[in-house]
Amino acid sequence: MTKKNGMITSFVCFDIETTGLSPEEDHIIEIGAVRVKEGKITEYFNELIKPPLPLPENIIKLTGITEEMLANARTAAEVVPNFLEFTGEDIIMGHNIMFDYSFIKVSAGRLGHSFEREGIDTLKISRGTIPEKESKSLGSLCNRYNVVNPSAHRAFHDAKATAMVYAYMCNEFFDSHSDVFKPQVLSYKVKKSQPITASQKNYLNDLLKYHKIEYMNSIDNLTRSEASKLIDSIILNKGRLNYKPAT
Repeated sequence: MTKKNGMITSFVCFDIETTGLSPEEDHIIEIGAVRVKEGKITEYFNELIKPPLPLPENIIKLTGITEEMLANARTAAEVVPNFLEFTGEDIIMGHNIMFDYSFIKVSAGRLGHSFEREGIDTLKISRGTIPEKESKSLGSLCNRYNVVNPSAHRAFHDAKATAMVYAYMCNEFFDSHSDVFKPQVLSYKVKKSQPITASQKNYLNDLLKYHKIEYMNSIDNLTRSEASKLIDSIILNKGRLNYKPAT
């Protein structure tokens, strides 16, 4: 960690894209990050992640990430350890960082890794410095500081834009609002997920067989919520069973 007059100038700024809002029930589909050393970007991390469930249509529209783009992507079990290695012991940064942090912590925990960190939240900084009437979204902050973000809602570009916005906010507000720039210990309590039920497992197996769908992952590892989403997706795209499944 490097400080300049109390200002943090070395950190890893990252962003993720996900299939939804729940760290326990949804999945990371992209991680993007930049390492900043003494105020300069020195390294990059940018990788798509293949989730175990189909992408929701609203996520495809929001991010522009498609099933085709994820076809050859690695899984979270392969990518997340690489990202943890990339972050090292550095302070992490993000815009509304608790969202991104919670997903990485849950994913890391599933793989037997810890992710206890100090973090800087540019959303918190903006709320403590920028006039109340102004929007604090990343897009609005980019407009305020003339930061060009060529692909909003893509992890790498948002991470890079966040790091640049942080630098501008430091220049404008650090001397008068240094307290809001201090890193904080991040804390997220992982919620317990309910496993797939026996009836869901039977019905899902019948759906996969009936529609001749080759599901590459084990359905035994699905949560109750994930199983429901997968069943709904198959029914929406392929249709229901035309017979009553065995119980």
